[in-house]
Amino acid sequence: MPVTIGRRKLIAALGGAAAAWPLAARAQQSAMPLIGFLIVRARATSGHLVTAFQQGLRETGYVEGRNVTIEYRFAEGHPDRLPALAAGLIESKVAVMAVGPGADLAAKAATTTIPIVFMTGVDPVKTGLVASLNRPGGNLTGTTMLAPDLEAKRIGLLHELVPGATTISVLISAGRSTRAFVEQEVQTAGRNIGVAIRIVAVDSERDFDAAFANIARERTGALMVAASSYFNDFRERLAALAVQHRLPAIFEIREFVEAGGLMSYAPRVTDAYHQVGVYVGRILKGDKPANLPVVLPSRKSRRWIRPQSRHCSRKLRMRGRICSPKSMTR
Repeated sequence: MPVTIGRRKLIAALGGAAAAWPLAARAQQSAMPLIGFLIVRARATSGHLVTAFQQGLRETGYVEGRNVTIEYRFAEGHPDRLPALAAGLIESKVAVMAVGPGADLAAKAATTTIPIVFMTGVDPVKTGLVASLNRPGGNLTGTTMLAPDLEAKRIGLLHELVPGATTISVLISAGRSTRAFVEQEVQTAGRNIGVAIRIVAVDSERDFDAAFANIARERTGALMVAASSYFNDFRERLAALAVQHRLPAIFEIREFVEAGGLMSYAPRVTDAYHQVGVYVGRILKGDKPANLPVVLPSRKSRRWIRPQSRHCSRKLRMRGRICSPKSMTR
């Protein structure tokens, strides 16, 4: 015998089901883990880093919008904004935070419970981020490019490139938390090769023109622009100023050479952000940051030099591919 239902009851039943559907969808969305991504760089210059991070996540089975949600925060080159941005991500109840240089210390100060995966350019033990590289302890782990340890190598490469230089100026961000480590590293490197090191500190991009003019007046033989995520956002301008003042200069990352700079030496920064993505995925699967060792990017440090440079000598070409057009390909 067929069962009948009144019109009003039918509408009420359908209405209840329809109301339940968006609630179920919202519940499914809220069940996705939320990742906070925080770096000091500008959004416009960070696309390749975000892509590398997402690729690392994907390797562990997490795809943004499918089974994980990511909130992105960019300080747009203003380190003073990082504490507030970190606090905002914590208020959003992120499950884990992925942070870049500078943002690591801000995130550490903001929480002792939420897992944090960092990419830093310095020794995370010296800066107090972790207890040790093998056993970080606490709620932080990540990857380090060990930039200050590479600064000595950059000084050596620059001296090899310009052997007649008796003085090398080092441009450094005055507000950098690891400034003392960097200065000690380059001064030691200078003494080891018999070259005087002159530190030139700048507070912001407003000081660039005056700093370069001063370096040129002092007849510095060469320039090293110290590793800094802040400098990375102004790579075109810094590279142009070095050319304008005829200063043979070495920079941290390859993007400076692509922007017109002479030479760079560093691991690939995209490898580091890829590793951050892998570690974030592992933490979402249950691993504890205290048990995940701090790692270096998988690829060796690389040097790039503009092929058309007059400094691209036969001697340097014989020592590697740093002068070849192929060295400018990914």
